[in-house]
Amino acid sequence: MVSGLIMHKVGMTRIFGQDGEVIPVTLLKLSGGVVVGYKEVKGEKRVILAFDECKLKNIPKPVIGVIKKAGLDKGFRTLKEFALLNESELPPLGTKMSVDIFSVGELVDVTGTSKGRGFQGVVKRWGFGGGPASHGSMSHRRPGSIGQKTEPGRVWKGKKMAGHMGMQTVTIKNLQVVYVDKENEVIAVKGSVPGWIGGRIIVKKKKSGGKS
Repeated sequence: MVSGLIMHKVGMTRIFGQDGEVIPVTLLKLSGGVVVGYKEVKGEKRVILAFDECKLKNIPKPVIGVIKKAGLDKGFRTLKEFALLNESELPPLGTKMSVDIFSVGELVDVTGTSKGRGFQGVVKRWGFGGGPASHGSMSHRRPGSIGQKTEPGRVWKGKKMAGHMGMQTVTIKNLQVVYVDKENEVIAVKGSVPGWIGGRIIVKKKKSGGKS
């Protein structure tokens, strides 16, 4: 069994628990997940999976070579390595993974790219309180001081200032799987996940010991 899959964000909805509790969930759909190769990293066996089916002519030649070695005649946009949780269960080339590697109730880690917000000031980007709102103030949304005098004589690296917001890799840990639909290749995780509708989301299982 592989440790994770790449899925696409379908959107958010809500489902009802057995006690009538309203649970906000994000639907994630699998597209592909075909075994196209193997790799060993520091003694650990890994499986190379292909996602997002497309025409062969639309992908680079090195990727075409990997896909054809697996005996496939269709293209895939994305290749991704995942660890094997049980090395004795090595899936053969051409095997298509399913969402049933996840089970209802288990915790997973999801990684995606956050929505881009463009250039934003410190109030929106970092939650600064801003200056006085009263009449006469000229510093309503300014950042204030950004440093000291001669020592150190520069702005510290990492200082929270205005700039580009979003479009960063974000990982949210310990989201609960509340629904698995093997037929439609869809799972539902509790809460929200980073990114836009249609964006790629990496969903990873937890290893024993709580780490993914």
